Amino acid sequence: MGKGKLAKFAENLTFPNMFQPELDEDFRLKGKWRSDFFKNDHPIVLELGCGKGEYTVGLAQKYPNKNFIGVDIKGARIWRGCKTSNELKLSNVAFLRTRIQLIERFFEKNEVDEIWITFPDPQPKKENKRLTSPCLIAEYRKITKSNAIINLKSDDTDFYEYTVETAKTLGFPIQIQTADLYRPDAEHLEVMEIRTFYEQMWLDMGKKIKYVRYELCN
Repeated sequence: MGKGKLAKFAENLTFPNMFQPELDEDFRLKGKWRSDFFKNDHPIVLELGCGKGEYTVGLAQKYPNKNFIGVDIKGARIWRGCKTSNELKLSNVAFLRTRIQLIERFFEKNEVDEIWITFPDPQPKKENKRLTSPCLIAEYRKITKSNAIINLKSDDTDFYEYTVETAKTLGFPIQIQTADLYRPDAEHLEVMEIRTFYEQMWLDMGKKIKYVRYELCN
């Protein structure tokens, strides 16, 4: 392992808003994120597979009356978002290092209001690992409020179409869907106002960005 990664792992331990819980312990903030960490009663929004946390931080800056938690297993990536959020002194941001398949261990039923999934690995050969697969949706429903929202942004056509069809099959109302978010005649949406480094790179390459927003009817 390179010295750069080791340095990031070490610095992660110093961030007050970084959580890397042991999996054999009951997580102390489960059901208590608002009261014990954020110290408010604002909605909780997760970004699953947050990577470097650009979207988590961007959302937190844009919506100070919501609490945002970026979730990812890659410690060297999540370090960037954690460092930036501390440099910006954002009090409505946290990061959780864990596998998304284990999400129920860290949140209680009805604790989460909204989920963002931004440019995930499409996992073309492993459906159960797709972040919008029925098996993972079942896990999200264990921690979300009734009619919680899921947002997906992706550059992958197959993954986008899979997500839309899965939502329809499961009976979830789709609020917005577009296979070309930034087309010239597109209606302006708030989701267009935050772009990650890679999103902008893909746009510059001529790729179309897809977006779908739907309700999880519990």
